Amino acid sequence: MIQVLLVHHFGLLRSGLAALLNDASDLEVRDVPWSNDPGRLRALRADVCVVDMDGPGAPDVAGMAELCRRMTSAKCGLLVLATPGRPGALRRAYDAQALGFVNKDATPQKLLEGIRQVAAGKRYVDESLAHDLLRSAEMPLTARELSVLSLAAKGATVSEIARRLHLSHGTIRNYMSAITRKTGARNRIDAIRISQGAGWV
Repeated sequence: MIQVLLVHHFGLLRSGLAALLNDASDLEVRDVPWSNDPGRLRALRADVCVVDMDGPGAPDVAGMAELCRRMTSAKCGLLVLATPGRPGALRRAYDAQALGFVNKDATPQKLLEGIRQVAAGKRYVDESLAHDLLRSAEMPLTARELSVLSLAAKGATVSEIARRLHLSHGTIRNYMSAITRKTGARNRIDAIRISQGAGWV
């Protein structure tokens, strides 16, 4: 029996998806919101964690991957439900060692296929996400530039970013110029828009 932990922000969608998956004779599904205490989730047993990574209140994928690694079952694989056209989000999931990638518009059969593959320790990529996963390797920004841009996207000023990252104001301005150039943006706001659209931040 494959133990599945389904993490989704919206209760109605979460319980509906769990009911659908529970119809499979080889799956036992438990559904929880991410807002639950992560420490409590760690005590649960799962072979596969299925996570919606795009919704409001969605967990940070790296945090979810770490939770999977610390679960009592020790061999829990991460499968993410993703929106096409957001290669940055897929890159973060890949970097967090997610094994499965399923399009949120996919059929239930695709999700079942993905869960079974991940439970067997194999990688599963929904073909409709394959191009985005390849594009994710082309991310133009460095990790430091992403940190600066993420803070800027949350409304932080140059001074606040400099203070948070322990850098000078001039260095932050240089990073913002590089980000604008690399993303092909007209200005900081446009760089944030482009990067959010691609799922980089």
